[in-house]
Amino acid sequence: MTGPLDGIRIIDLTAVISGPLATMMLADQGAEVIKVENPAGGDFTRHAANRQGDFSASFLNNNRNKKSVALNLKEQAGHHALLKLIATADVLIQNFRPGVIERMGLGEDELRKVAPKLIMASISGFGDTGPYAQRPVYDPLIQGLSGLATVQAGADERRPQLVRTILPDKVTGITAAQAITAALFARERTGEPQHVRLSMLDATVAFLWSSDMGSQTFVQGELPQQEAASFQDLVYETTTGYIAIAVQNDREWQAIIRALDRPEWAEDPRFRTAELRQQNIDARLDLIQSVIKTDSAEHWLARLEEYQVPCAPVLTRTEMLDHPQVQANELVVHHDHPQAGTLRQARAPARFSGQPEQPWQSAPGLGQNTGELLKECGYSEQAIQDMIDSGVAGVGS
Repeated sequence: MTGPLDGIRIIDLTAVISGPLATMMLADQGAEVIKVENPAGGDFTRHAANRQGDFSASFLNNNRNKKSVALNLKEQAGHHALLKLIATADVLIQNFRPGVIERMGLGEDELRKVAPKLIMASISGFGDTGPYAQRPVYDPLIQGLSGLATVQAGADERRPQLVRTILPDKVTGITAAQAITAALFARERTGEPQHVRLSMLDATVAFLWSSDMGSQTFVQGELPQQEAASFQDLVYETTTGYIAIAVQNDREWQAIIRALDRPEWAEDPRFRTAELRQQNIDARLDLIQSVIKTDSAEHWLARLEEYQVPCAPVLTRTEMLDHPQVQANELVVHHDHPQAGTLRQARAPARFSGQPEQPWQSAPGLGQNTGELLKECGYSEQAIQDMIDSGVAGVGS
């Protein structure tokens, strides 16, 4: 057994980030993922910046442990070849705009004719219906429409800000992977396949609700405007860099008073309860910052740890690689790619006791596995070569 999803075959028609991240997560867990791409260039991210050996970092970081088949689905022969692959699969996932997959002749009714037990997963940007359903979508648009950009600003009257990572894309990918495994589990129990549908907008709003939509939770008790308790981050400047400190309960408040040697704060009427400390958060954070900036990060981290105050260094991306906790977790690993060279990537975050070693295969070249997989579907070597010569199929390195 190479992973908990060993034996599951997934046909991946997705591109860019949300779909490829979802299928890479499933591939990391043992599923066989067959990425079907157009021979004329393949996934858009193959051509992104930051490249080595004709592979972009973006493509490498979202497509490991997959196989690539290059087929022109606009040609009848390419369409037929895809159906043969789908007939062998458990899951098909796509992220075309709503309606496109049906116009391609690959709607649910058609696919169930060749794969009755197939689980379908469809990712959209804004949803399958509604005024935005057919609009082009990119991550910043979802950050705006979902309220995330306003959440990031801190309060409704502040200028909205984008999160400096494509959070909606990645949250959608994680949500899709979980939903697909749930559908597989349901099929195992009931024998019935399902069509999983989700949008980037749905995934992002649901993601926000657990912590950022309290003011909208009570019907007829909504707060008309979300106000921030503070616009200050829990990041503090020291003489040698930045550290993060998070103090929540009474015990931790008393601990930081001792760690910073400020006994007078314990008697300050503004800070006697957790509620008062929240109401007077700016004054509290200003006082902490006034002390922290007088010494080094190393000094304060040691002092805060001694008194069990929750704290951590604020690291750059490069510094993170060498932090002892990251190394202890064996989180960042090296992997040799035949064309791109030695790569540094994060391993799959979930570890399974039945899978002590994570499977690790290079992100594939465009059409790298076309020949072997079409041959498995019954195509002769001559038929495959004819498809390649006509441009219906592509074979990469």
